[in-house]
Amino acid sequence: MLKEVEVFKALGDEGRLKILSMLSQHELCACDIQDTLNLTQPTISHHMRILQKAGLVEVEKRGKWAFYTLNKDAFHGLQDYLKDIISPTDEENFPISKCDCDGFRK
Repeated sequence: MLKEVEVFKALGDEGRLKILSMLSQHELCACDIQDTLNLTQPTISHHMRILQKAGLVEVEKRGKWAFYTLNKDAFHGLQDYLKDIISPTDEENFPISKCDCDGFRK
């Protein structure tokens, strides 16, 4: 579950969400992101490091330039995780309490 925590922390920033939206369209270099979002190069580097650490973004170095793409496998894994959350849970792993605190359970 630690990986999911890291992913959700990475997604918890408006700037990073904007970057991911941009990357959903096509590969970008840092200067594309910088120009579009009007962010400084150190800020872009900070955001990209967090997105890479969470496994959401991949980087390819070409000369002195870094090109970023979405890691679609990570997003498919996140999608599966979210589907599991809304699906019935195996009670063996998370047993339901026998307390009757609301007066309706027994």
